[in-house]
Amino acid sequence: MLFKDLGLSPEVVEAIESIGYSEATPIQEKTIPILMTGKDLTGQAQTGTGKTAAFGIPAIEHVDISINQTQSLILCPTRELALQVSTELKKLAKFKKGLRVLAVYGGESIERQIKDLKFGAHIVVGTPGRIIDHLDRRTLNASHLSQIILDEADEMLNMGFREDIELILTRLPEQRQTVLFSATLAPPILALAKRFQNNPEIIKIERKELTISTVEQFYYLVRNAQKTEIVTQIIDLNNLQLMLIFCNTKRKVEEVTDELKAYGHNPISLHGDKTQRDRTEVMNKFRKGQANILVATDVAARGIDVTGVDAVINYDVPLDIENYVHRIGRTGRAGQLGKSFTLVTNDEKYKLRDIERYTKATIEKAETPTRQELVAYKKDKLATRITTELEKPNIKIWADLLEEYKEKGITAEQIAIALLSKEMKDLAEPERRERTFEDRGDRGGRFERGGDRGGRFERGGDRGDRRDGPRRDGRSSERFGDRPAASRDRDGGERRERTPRPRTSDASMARLFVNVGRIDRISPGDIVGAFAGEANIKGSQIGQIDIFDKYSFVELPHDLVDQVMDGMRNNKIKGKSINIEISNGKQ
Repeated sequence: MLFKDLGLSPEVVEAIESIGYSEATPIQEKTIPILMTGKDLTGQAQTGTGKTAAFGIPAIEHVDISINQTQSLILCPTRELALQVSTELKKLAKFKKGLRVLAVYGGESIERQIKDLKFGAHIVVGTPGRIIDHLDRRTLNASHLSQIILDEADEMLNMGFREDIELILTRLPEQRQTVLFSATLAPPILALAKRFQNNPEIIKIERKELTISTVEQFYYLVRNAQKTEIVTQIIDLNNLQLMLIFCNTKRKVEEVTDELKAYGHNPISLHGDKTQRDRTEVMNKFRKGQANILVATDVAARGIDVTGVDAVINYDVPLDIENYVHRIGRTGRAGQLGKSFTLVTNDEKYKLRDIERYTKATIEKAETPTRQELVAYKKDKLATRITTELEKPNIKIWADLLEEYKEKGITAEQIAIALLSKEMKDLAEPERRERTFEDRGDRGGRFERGGDRGGRFERGGDRGDRRDGPRRDGRSSERFGDRPAASRDRDGGERRERTPRPRTSDASMARLFVNVGRIDRISPGDIVGAFAGEANIKGSQIGQIDIFDKYSFVELPHDLVDQVMDGMRNNKIKGKSINIEISNGKQ
């Protein structure tokens, strides 16, 4: 059901649509109409099912803005949740001019809260202890209060707030609407409902209602270093046109977005650090097809409703199992069949089994395609594109340009070879791509030809001392080549950069300074991939790489320096703009 069909005010519908919501979740569809009538209600639903909007929208509609008094009170177990709920309500009420929402909780100056309460707040969201403080001080006037909502009631009881909740409920006007939302309906919750609610409606959202039957679900068993490469393969082999990619953190969203751009895709990012204006702009671009890949976090993507999404790709296995259902529910809508792909590492297999048990669905294992399959696919795809282009009516206008080139001594065959070289360049160096995405493994960014057990980056494949390599936890100093980059105090103090030891340079190689280093989470493989991809050189032509905290040095043959510097101009590595200079020092 669409929100606009739930009998809401135009202002609230406009706010919902501006956030990106369109279709109500099951808990919203079932509870909003009941709550709008003023009846008491007990709702059972898991986290991530849209509970905040389920009780928040009726609370906003419940308020009479002409009365400058608190009319709705929402209790939450923690200040973090109180802040989250109040933020969500402010978004939903942004077109209700004059409606004020206030969060009150411990750990913040009570004097400031008293001042805000005196100014007036129609909806107050707070933790039990701080609400009691304000009731005792009479800074929270409950005389006009006609609605009380308990969010995550079971969690509040588990945290020992039962007496506080009962005290609050006994001090509020008897003529009120009492609403409980809980993940479970355990006996203590039912006892609370029996004592303080008046013939409540009981709404349960069972897990079976969360299972998505219109989505084909697959997973790939991968290493972390392979993930972006696998994503590009999924896009190519399934001919995906519009898709959502989910990551667990804001940083990973930005990294994946930049990496996909480097592969020639057109992604756009969405996460909690973006302003409402930016979020709206991102969603508009995605809906209009100006960007065909939306990379997002779970929180930022809540309520997204875009038709025609071909697939959802879980770059990270969700931290909360319930978010899996929300993610894949963005595809397979309006009777259409959708697909979901989840990238799973070895140590995440147990999470996959938990997801299968929770959704009561089988997630099929998909095998990563062989290089031969990818090459054949891309050749066929290019052949189809060429055929389609040749059938266009205006194709003959390029014949004159072809004649022009012939007069300059460039044959049609040479032109075709050059264009194929540019179009299919990622197929020209299988050795480099296999090293970058397969041999590197998950060992903190080590990259070498001689195997994956050493700790240094050297073209000779030297195994090196294990102590030289970066540790999984990243706490010890790293060494690439023959120089230490940094040290750490024995008791875990801050890293400090050492003065590099003199080294003997190969006269045939130039040394380049690059303004990215360990703090930018740069690995040798990132540098090799960027240089080889953007400057069209072979990875094997790159010499020793030394990575320090804030910068790196890269050795290159002298005759390739200009080509690399031109290729990397205005480009980025892992989202950071690159500055490359020729190093004259003998570090």
